[in-house]
Amino acid sequence: MLGILFLTSWVNDPAERLRNYLNSFRAAVEEAERNFTGGRGEREVLEMAKRYYEDAKYSYDKGDYITGLINISYAEGLLDALRMLGASSFKWQRVEEPRVFVGGTFDILHPGHIALLREASKYGRVFVTVARNANVKRFKGYEPVNDEMTRLEVVSAVRYVYKAFLGDETDYLKSVDAVKPNLILLGPDQFVDEETLSRQLRDRGLEGVRIIKLREKIGGFSTSSLIKKILESRCRC
Repeated sequence: MLGILFLTSWVNDPAERLRNYLNSFRAAVEEAERNFTGGRGEREVLEMAKRYYEDAKYSYDKGDYITGLINISYAEGLLDALRMLGASSFKWQRVEEPRVFVGGTFDILHPGHIALLREASKYGRVFVTVARNANVKRFKGYEPVNDEMTRLEVVSAVRYVYKAFLGDETDYLKSVDAVKPNLILLGPDQFVDEETLSRQLRDRGLEGVRIIKLREKIGGFSTSSLIKKILESRCRC
């Protein structure tokens, strides 16, 4: 019964719980490695704990959060056993994830968008700002196929995204101000370059923000090419 209740409590937000446990374990096992004083048998236990951790990470990447939580609980139990045996010492602590900022239109979501968000999730907790309808028309010269609320709903459903929200209609950096990210990930076709963005951030008092810009589209996907393909296959004019 206790096990069932424990599993039920996980289901509230298993992805969030697993991500927190993975970060906490990573910090703890690094400390345990530094302070390890055990023998060969204890070393095998430590290596087994690390293998369970790797299994938990694999499950997280696959979206199998319950299996991941089970694996990370085994890993934590083995690490605690080493501490109880006096073979190592460490402290469990909550580790705050880096905040990663991604912005875009995300009109007609495709595998390239998913790959971008997956890449962002490797660096930390992903916050996404979705471009407003007016800004899409202003910068691209045309209306998006899907309105801003539809695009926001779709992006929010992507499992790599921690939080998504609409951008500001007049100041695109206001969203960055709100998140205060540690890192900004830019797509290859976004209009701003790293140097300009870095200067703009410093002018707003945001220092030390790492900026990474992807040089190539992941998988060669683009919304415009999808629209063209749809028109070619469906238009009979």
